[in-house]
Amino acid sequence: MANDPDTRIAEGLRDTNMSDDDWAFLESLEDDRGMFQQIGDSWKGPLGGWAKLIFGFTVALGLLFLYVLWNVAHSTDHPIIHAIWAIAGVAVLVIMGFAKEWMFARMNMLTVLREVKRVQLEVAALREDMEKSGSE
Repeated sequence: MANDPDTRIAEGLRDTNMSDDDWAFLESLEDDRGMFQQIGDSWKGPLGGWAKLIFGFTVALGLLFLYVLWNVAHSTDHPIIHAIWAIAGVAVLVIMGFAKEWMFARMNMLTVLREVKRVQLEVAALREDMEKSGSE
């Protein structure tokens, strides 16, 4: 598809005089990144400590949820205690859901920032090439 904007940008970038570092950066962005790579990437940077803390927190919440489930299953002879354990289980699940939502929102934000950086670099290279070809 010759009119595809991505194809036209890629063709225009081939004609630019980008540095080797810029090309290496663009090539590294083209790799397919799985979920585990994205989780690992979220552990770096200024909020990396928080991401590690939330990850540990969700693991601890998962273990706590298993403990609560165990108590729900073994407290069926006392209806009030059974209800309290069941409510605690729902509360732990909700808290874990919010923690995981934060983690996945961070992963999504980093993916969007990565794409914005890629587009910035491509636009800068195309602009530089247009300025050079305009001055000739």
